[in-house]
Amino acid sequence: MADKQISLPAKLINGGIAGLIGVTCVFPIDLAKTRLQNQQNGQRLYTSMSDCLIKTIRSEGYFGMYRGAAVNLTLVTPEKAIKLAANDFFRHHLSKDGKKLTLLREMLAGCGAGTCQVIVTTPMEMLKIQLQDAGRIAAQKKLMAAQAQLSPSSAARVAEPVVETRTTATQITRELLRSKGIAGLYKGLGATLLRDVPFSIVYFPLFANLNKLGQKDPNVKAPFYVSFLSGCVAGSTAAVAVNPCDVIKTRLQSLQRGVNEDTYSGILDCTKKIWQKEGPMAFLKGAYCRALVIAPLFGIAQVVYFIGIAEFLLDMLPKHRA
Repeated sequence: MADKQISLPAKLINGGIAGLIGVTCVFPIDLAKTRLQNQQNGQRLYTSMSDCLIKTIRSEGYFGMYRGAAVNLTLVTPEKAIKLAANDFFRHHLSKDGKKLTLLREMLAGCGAGTCQVIVTTPMEMLKIQLQDAGRIAAQKKLMAAQAQLSPSSAARVAEPVVETRTTATQITRELLRSKGIAGLYKGLGATLLRDVPFSIVYFPLFANLNKLGQKDPNVKAPFYVSFLSGCVAGSTAAVAVNPCDVIKTRLQSLQRGVNEDTYSGILDCTKKIWQKEGPMAFLKGAYCRALVIAPLFGIAQVVYFIGIAEFLLDMLPKHRA
């Protein structure tokens, strides 16, 4: 197969470029997903993705939709590079004499890729979620303060202005390392594995088989639009399939809570409380947002990866040296 001839540095560069382009395009939707997943019954500020984005722009400005984007843009390069390169690595070593992989072996390769990527994904998600959800918590506090001021019992009370203290990813990282060590950055590791491993098991075999449908010759790459559509379909399918795990991961990794919101001691405790207090549909919160994020993200990723921008860049280096 043609993709096996691509060098490891090229694979890593392709994965990084793909991740940067994809995240830049869909980050506001990802912010809406995080806020929708974190709000609990009785404390709902947003009714939908569009409602969340409109309210975010009104209260935090246009760039409020990109809170936490710097973390993603910094860490998405190694994250996507590891994910895509690891899948190719495992597919190569699981294939027998270049023969077509069985579905089981394709799933095993995806499992290996998902396991490898959590090295970067967990701290990236941990920091991103704090920054993305800070605006929701601040907005909730302002709403509660306004309601308290309007209530008859608080007529003589002077309301104190609610001022949001903006923290940076660096400040959060330092505080976590100081208080909990490196383990602080890996809070929710189990839930991240629970999400990313099944995602990769579904995504990579589905993408590979959809992409093959567009190949006229097994030794020739599919057209770029086939890779894009295959990435979109496989990505959105896998994203919705593992959305319950994503809800649990988001709740567990959130360090700050809104007023009267539950805290969780682990995966089972989180699952039980969500089921009992919010019902089974709560596990699908943000599912369509996640599908809208993952579909173009992985569609773009696969186009960049299969076009092979890095091969062109690496091929140009010797020419410049000469």
